[in-house]
Amino acid sequence: MYTVPLPRIGTDTAWRDAAKRLIGAGVSPEDILWDFDNEMGELFAIDTPLPPVTRRIKAPQSFVEMANWVVWHKDPQRFARLYALLWRLRHQPGLMQDRADPELAKLRQMEKGVHRCKHKMKAFVRFRDLRQGGDRRSFAAWFEPTHHTVEPTAPFFARRFADMDWMIATPDVTAQFIDGNLTFHPGQPKPDLPDDATEALWGTYFCNIFNPARLKVSAMTSEMPKKYWKNLPEAQHIHGLIAGAEAKVQQMRDAAPTLPPERVAKIKRQLRGED
Repeated sequence: MYTVPLPRIGTDTAWRDAAKRLIGAGVSPEDILWDFDNEMGELFAIDTPLPPVTRRIKAPQSFVEMANWVVWHKDPQRFARLYALLWRLRHQPGLMQDRADPELAKLRQMEKGVHRCKHKMKAFVRFRDLRQGGDRRSFAAWFEPTHHTVEPTAPFFARRFADMDWMIATPDVTAQFIDGNLTFHPGQPKPDLPDDATEALWGTYFCNIFNPARLKVSAMTSEMPKKYWKNLPEAQHIHGLIAGAEAKVQQMRDAAPTLPPERVAKIKRQLRGED
Protein backbone atom coordinates (compact mmCIF):
# COMPACT_ATOMS: atom_id res chain seq x y z
CA MET A 1 0.00 0.00 0.00
CA TYR A 2 1.30 3.43 -0.97
CA THR A 3 0.23 6.60 0.85
CA VAL A 4 0.59 9.63 -1.42
CA PRO A 5 0.60 13.00 0.40
CA LEU A 6 -0.95 15.86 -1.56
CA PRO A 7 -0.51 19.46 -0.35
CA ARG A 8 -3.41 21.89 -0.20
CA ILE A 9 -1.42 24.40 -2.25
CA GLY A 10 -0.13 23.04 -5.56
CA THR A 11 -2.46 20.04 -5.46
CA ASP A 12 -2.75 19.75 -9.23
CA THR A 13 0.98 19.43 -9.89
CA ALA A 14 1.50 17.05 -6.96
CA TRP A 15 -1.30 14.72 -8.05
CA ARG A 16 -0.21 14.77 -11.70
CA ASP A 17 3.42 13.95 -10.85
CA ALA A 18 2.42 11.14 -8.48
CA ALA A 19 -0.12 9.68 -10.91
CA LYS A 20 2.47 9.61 -13.72
CA ARG A 21 4.92 7.71 -11.57
CA LEU A 22 2.37 5.28 -10.13
CA ILE A 23 0.78 4.44 -13.48
CA GLY A 24 4.25 4.03 -15.00
CA ALA A 25 5.15 1.59 -12.23
CA GLY A 26 1.95 -0.39 -12.73
CA VAL A 27 0.50 0.32 -9.28
CA SER A 28 -3.21 -0.55 -9.20
CA PRO A 29 -5.79 1.90 -7.75
CA GLU A 30 -6.62 -0.31 -4.76
CA ASP A 31 -2.99 -0.11 -3.61
CA ILE A 32 -3.01 3.69 -3.23
CA LEU A 33 -4.20 6.00 -0.47
CA TRP A 34 -4.39 9.65 -1.48
CA ASP A 35 -3.79 11.86 1.58
CA PHE A 36 -4.92 15.42 0.91
CA ASP A 37 -3.46 18.01 3.28
CA ASN A 38 -2.62 15.33 5.85
CA GLU A 39 -6.31 14.65 6.49
CA MET A 40 -5.51 11.02 7.33
CA GLY A 41 -3.22 12.07 10.17
CA GLU A 42 -0.73 9.61 11.62
CA LEU A 43 -2.99 6.57 11.27
CA PHE A 44 -2.12 5.94 7.61
CA ALA A 45 1.20 7.77 7.50
CA ILE A 46 3.19 4.89 6.00
CA ASP A 47 6.38 6.22 4.47
CA THR A 48 6.71 3.75 1.60
CA PRO A 49 8.87 4.99 -1.28
CA LEU A 50 7.12 5.02 -4.63
CA PRO A 51 8.26 2.22 -6.95
CA PRO A 52 10.46 2.91 -9.98
CA VAL A 53 8.81 3.65 -13.31
CA THR A 54 8.99 0.66 -15.64
CA ARG A 55 7.15 2.08 -18.64
CA ARG A 56 5.92 5.43 -19.88
CA ILE A 57 2.14 5.77 -20.13
CA LYS A 58 0.74 8.66 -22.17
CA ALA A 59 -2.75 9.72 -21.10
CA PRO A 60 -5.21 11.14 -23.66
CA GLN A 61 -5.22 14.93 -23.76
CA SER A 62 -8.94 14.93 -22.96
CA PHE A 63 -8.20 13.11 -19.70
CA VAL A 64 -5.39 15.51 -18.81
CA GLU A 65 -7.64 18.53 -19.39
CA MET A 66 -10.46 17.02 -17.33
CA ALA A 67 -8.11 16.04 -14.48
CA ASN A 68 -6.69 19.57 -14.34
CA TRP A 69 -10.13 20.71 -13.19
CA VAL A 70 -11.40 17.73 -11.19
CA VAL A 71 -8.45 17.90 -8.76
CA TRP A 72 -9.94 21.17 -7.45
CA HIS A 73 -13.30 19.56 -6.58
CA LYS A 74 -14.11 19.01 -2.90
CA ASP A 75 -15.13 15.37 -3.30
CA PRO A 76 -12.65 13.45 -1.09
CA GLN A 77 -12.64 10.62 -3.66
CA ARG A 78 -11.64 12.83 -6.59
CA PHE A 79 -8.01 11.65 -6.73
CA ALA A 80 -8.94 7.97 -6.47
CA ARG A 81 -11.64 8.36 -9.13
CA LEU A 82 -9.24 10.05 -11.53
CA TYR A 83 -6.52 7.47 -11.04
CA ALA A 84 -9.00 4.59 -11.44
CA LEU A 85 -10.07 6.04 -14.79
CA LEU A 86 -6.44 6.53 -15.81
CA TRP A 87 -5.79 2.88 -14.92
CA ARG A 88 -8.65 1.75 -17.16
CA LEU A 89 -7.43 3.92 -20.03
CA ARG A 90 -4.37 1.70 -20.38
CA HIS A 91 -6.54 -0.99 -21.96
CA GLN A 92 -9.54 1.10 -23.04
CA PRO A 93 -8.06 3.96 -25.08
CA GLY A 94 -11.50 5.02 -26.34
CA LEU A 95 -12.99 5.29 -22.86
CA MET A 96 -13.01 9.10 -22.85
CA GLN A 97 -15.60 9.03 -25.65
CA ASP A 98 -17.92 6.60 -23.83
CA ARG A 99 -20.78 8.79 -22.60
CA ALA A 100 -22.49 5.78 -21.04
CA ASP A 101 -19.65 5.05 -18.62
CA PRO A 102 -20.87 5.99 -15.11
CA GLU A 103 -17.43 6.80 -13.67
CA LEU A 104 -16.54 9.07 -16.56
CA ALA A 105 -19.96 10.72 -16.30
CA LYS A 106 -19.35 11.39 -12.60
CA LEU A 107 -15.98 12.97 -13.30
CA ARG A 108 -17.46 15.11 -16.08
CA GLN A 109 -20.10 16.29 -13.62
CA MET A 110 -17.39 17.18 -11.12
CA GLU A 111 -15.47 19.05 -13.83
CA LYS A 112 -18.57 21.14 -14.59
CA GLY A 113 -19.00 21.88 -10.89
CA VAL A 114 -15.48 23.28 -10.67
CA HIS A 115 -15.99 25.39 -13.81
CA ARG A 116 -19.21 26.76 -12.34
CA CYS A 117 -17.50 27.56 -9.04
CA LYS A 118 -14.70 29.35 -10.88
CA HIS A 119 -17.29 31.41 -12.78
CA LYS A 120 -19.06 32.33 -9.54
CA MET A 121 -15.79 33.37 -7.95
CA LYS A 122 -15.06 35.74 -10.83
CA ALA A 123 -18.55 37.21 -10.52
CA PHE A 124 -18.97 37.46 -6.75
CA VAL A 125 -15.61 38.41 -5.24
CA ARG A 126 -16.07 41.91 -3.77
CA PHE A 127 -12.90 43.82 -2.90
CA ARG A 128 -12.73 46.45 -0.17
CA ASP A 129 -10.29 49.35 -0.24
CA LEU A 130 -7.79 49.03 2.61
CA ARG A 131 -6.64 52.65 2.11
CA GLN A 132 -3.07 51.93 3.18
CA GLY A 133 -1.45 54.61 1.08
CA GLY A 134 1.71 53.99 -0.92
CA ASP A 135 2.30 53.84 -4.63
CA ARG A 136 -0.21 51.04 -5.26
CA ARG A 137 -3.80 50.81 -4.09
CA SER A 138 -4.49 47.94 -1.72
CA PHE A 139 -7.67 45.83 -1.55
CA ALA A 140 -8.89 42.69 0.20
CA ALA A 141 -11.85 40.35 -0.18
CA TRP A 142 -13.41 37.42 1.65
CA PHE A 143 -14.92 34.58 -0.37
CA GLU A 144 -16.31 31.14 0.43
CA PRO A 145 -16.02 28.96 -2.70
CA THR A 146 -17.83 25.66 -3.07
CA HIS A 147 -14.67 23.95 -4.33
CA HIS A 148 -10.90 24.59 -4.18
CA THR A 149 -10.96 27.19 -6.96
CA VAL A 150 -8.68 29.89 -5.55
CA GLU A 151 -5.50 28.70 -7.29
CA PRO A 152 -6.96 28.17 -10.78
CA THR A 153 -8.95 31.44 -10.61
CA ALA A 154 -6.45 33.83 -9.01
CA PRO A 155 -4.49 34.43 -12.27
CA PHE A 156 -7.68 35.98 -13.70
CA PHE A 157 -7.68 38.59 -10.93
CA ALA A 158 -3.93 39.12 -11.33
CA ARG A 159 -4.47 40.03 -14.98
CA ARG A 160 -7.56 42.14 -14.36
CA PHE A 161 -6.24 44.06 -11.35
CA ALA A 162 -2.55 44.16 -12.18
CA ASP A 163 -2.23 47.80 -11.08
CA MET A 164 -3.16 47.16 -7.45
CA ASP A 165 -2.19 44.95 -4.53
CA TRP A 166 -4.89 42.62 -3.29
CA MET A 167 -5.70 39.62 -1.16
CA ILE A 168 -8.52 37.09 -1.53
CA ALA A 169 -8.98 35.23 1.74
CA THR A 170 -10.95 31.97 1.93
CA PRO A 171 -11.26 29.25 4.58
CA ASP A 172 -8.88 26.96 2.66
CA VAL A 173 -6.37 29.07 0.71
CA THR A 174 -5.44 32.75 0.62
CA ALA A 175 -4.22 34.39 -2.59
CA GLN A 176 -2.04 37.49 -2.42
CA PHE A 177 -0.94 39.74 -5.27
CA ILE A 178 1.76 42.16 -4.07
CA ASP A 179 3.92 44.27 -6.39
CA GLY A 180 2.92 42.07 -9.31
CA ASN A 181 3.74 38.75 -7.61
CA LEU A 182 0.98 36.18 -7.08
CA THR A 183 1.46 33.86 -4.09
CA PHE A 184 -0.70 31.39 -2.18
CA HIS A 185 -0.90 30.84 1.57
CA PRO A 186 -2.98 28.82 4.06
CA GLY A 187 -6.62 29.73 4.54
CA GLN A 188 -7.82 31.89 7.40
CA PRO A 189 -10.95 32.99 9.27
CA LYS A 190 -12.94 35.86 7.82
CA PRO A 191 -10.84 39.02 8.31
CA ASP A 192 -12.25 42.22 9.79
CA LEU A 193 -12.22 44.38 6.67
CA PRO A 194 -12.89 48.14 6.81
CA ASP A 195 -16.07 49.65 5.44
CA ASP A 196 -15.87 50.77 1.83
CA ALA A 197 -17.89 53.78 0.71
CA THR A 198 -18.11 52.46 -2.84
CA GLU A 199 -20.34 49.63 -1.62
CA ALA A 200 -23.16 52.13 -1.05
CA LEU A 201 -22.74 53.41 -4.60
CA TRP A 202 -22.74 49.85 -5.92
CA GLY A 203 -25.95 49.13 -3.99
CA THR A 204 -27.61 52.21 -5.49
CA TYR A 205 -26.55 51.15 -8.98
CA PHE A 206 -27.85 47.61 -8.38
CA CYS A 207 -31.25 48.94 -7.28
CA ASN A 208 -31.49 51.25 -10.28
CA ILE A 209 -30.76 48.59 -12.89
CA PHE A 210 -33.26 46.17 -11.32
CA ASN A 211 -36.21 45.67 -13.70
CA PRO A 212 -39.25 44.44 -11.75
CA ALA A 213 -41.15 43.66 -14.96
CA ARG A 214 -38.56 41.01 -15.86
CA LEU A 215 -38.20 39.48 -12.41
CA LYS A 216 -37.81 35.69 -12.35
CA VAL A 217 -36.75 34.67 -8.87
CA SER A 218 -35.77 31.10 -9.77
CA ALA A 219 -33.52 32.30 -12.62
CA MET A 220 -31.99 34.98 -10.41
CA THR A 221 -31.16 32.57 -7.58
CA SER A 222 -29.74 30.13 -10.10
CA GLU A 223 -27.27 32.73 -11.35
CA MET A 224 -26.76 34.28 -7.90
CA PRO A 225 -27.17 31.40 -5.41
CA LYS A 226 -28.27 32.43 -1.92
CA LYS A 227 -25.13 30.92 -0.36
CA TYR A 228 -23.16 33.90 -1.73
CA TRP A 229 -25.56 36.62 -0.59
CA LYS A 230 -24.04 37.08 2.87
CA ASN A 231 -20.80 38.36 1.32
CA LEU A 232 -22.38 40.52 -1.41
CA PRO A 233 -23.09 44.13 -0.38
CA GLU A 234 -25.84 44.48 -2.99
CA ALA A 235 -27.65 41.39 -1.70
CA GLN A 236 -29.08 43.33 1.25
CA HIS A 237 -31.43 45.01 -1.25
CA ILE A 238 -32.69 41.85 -2.95
CA HIS A 239 -35.51 40.93 -0.57
CA GLY A 240 -36.91 44.46 -0.70
CA LEU A 241 -36.68 44.60 -4.49
CA ILE A 242 -38.49 41.28 -4.84
CA ALA A 243 -41.17 42.24 -2.30
CA GLY A 244 -41.86 45.54 -4.04
CA ALA A 245 -41.63 44.27 -7.62
CA GLU A 246 -45.37 43.81 -8.22
CA ALA A 247 -46.25 47.25 -6.88
CA LYS A 248 -43.44 48.78 -8.94
CA VAL A 249 -44.74 47.13 -12.12
CA GLN A 250 -48.23 48.48 -11.43
CA GLN A 251 -46.74 51.91 -10.84
CA MET A 252 -45.01 51.69 -14.21
CA ARG A 253 -48.30 50.76 -15.88
CA ASP A 254 -50.11 53.67 -14.25
CA ALA A 255 -47.40 56.07 -15.38
CA ALA A 256 -47.54 54.93 -19.02
CA PRO A 257 -48.84 57.55 -21.52
CA THR A 258 -52.54 57.22 -22.41
CA LEU A 259 -52.23 59.13 -25.68
CA PRO A 260 -49.81 58.21 -28.48
CA PRO A 261 -47.07 60.77 -29.11
CA GLU A 262 -47.41 63.13 -32.09
CA ARG A 263 -44.82 61.19 -34.10
CA VAL A 264 -47.13 58.14 -34.11
CA ALA A 265 -49.96 60.16 -35.67
CA LYS A 266 -47.54 61.56 -38.26
CA ILE A 267 -46.38 58.06 -39.23
CA LYS A 268 -49.98 56.91 -39.60
CA ARG A 269 -50.77 59.86 -41.91
CA GLN A 270 -47.72 59.04 -44.02
CA LEU A 271 -48.81 55.43 -44.35
CA ARG A 272 -52.24 56.57 -45.51
CA GLY A 273 -50.61 58.93 -48.02
CA GLU A 274 -52.10 62.00 -46.37
CA ASP A 275 -48.74 63.79 -45.89
